[in-house]
Amino acid sequence: MLFLLGSIILTSWLTLSFKVVERFNIPVFQAIVFNYITCVITGSFVNGAFPVSSSTTAESWFKWSLLMGFMFVSIFNVVALTAQKMGVAIASVANKLSLVIPFLFSIYLYNEAITWIKIAGIIIALAAVVLTCLPSSKGTEPSGQIFKPVNLLLPVILFISSGLLDTLIKYVEQTELNEANKNAYLITSFGVAALFGSVALIFLLITGKMKFDVRSLAAGIMIGVPNYFSIWCLVRVLKEYQGNSSAIIPVNNMGIVLFSTIAALFLFKEKLSRLNWLGILLSMLAIAFIAFG
Repeated sequence: MLFLLGSIILTSWLTLSFKVVERFNIPVFQAIVFNYITCVITGSFVNGAFPVSSSTTAESWFKWSLLMGFMFVSIFNVVALTAQKMGVAIASVANKLSLVIPFLFSIYLYNEAITWIKIAGIIIALAAVVLTCLPSSKGTEPSGQIFKPVNLLLPVILFISSGLLDTLIKYVEQTELNEANKNAYLITSFGVAALFGSVALIFLLITGKMKFDVRSLAAGIMIGVPNYFSIWCLVRVLKEYQGNSSAIIPVNNMGIVLFSTIAALFLFKEKLSRLNWLGILLSMLAIAFIAFG
């Protein structure tokens, strides 16, 4: 249970941290790039060695790590924008309800059984996303900013992209990975994210479109260390409860939605309407239906 609690708190912190970065006016993209560099260093330190070698490019999973790394850095930017523009609660719900997408792919790819309860879960999940994203009667987001219709694209993009990433992770795990190469794959994916992000950052700095902020180094460490250990904790709890991942993952997701919403309420004074709260409650119901139906 300790590792499950660690996964919930650390994953919630990732979304909450972007509000901290915003409060101190630190360039979020720079923080995200240094976050992935920190992930690589942390992972190598924890495992006692850098697991990537010259033979890595010949591995069958290498092409997937390139795609996953690109998706990592891209989606993390969408998470940051969603949390800052629309609020932590919306970002968490859109991110965690994306399990609808890998479930739909599982029906097609792995002939996973579908029930009426799971179908109800999918419908409830879509309704939950809509309700959570609705502005208050005063025309403001939970973050306190004035509602802008274009911002509604952010949770939609986050919902779809996170779902596709989870689908990719599940596919690669089932077709390419084992206990011997899981760590190398994860560190390689983090490294690819760091590489893509670094190239983009260097380009922006050279062309004068962005100025380097030394505080982004500290912000990257502040995000990167919890980022790595959030995954580490989840892997540990899944090992402790082998054969019961179908229960652990939804409980983890529900905990993240609830914890991050309450934390944002107290730490950042995010204001949720009754419809927003209904959306959050429905999101947890949807996760339960899809997982246990």
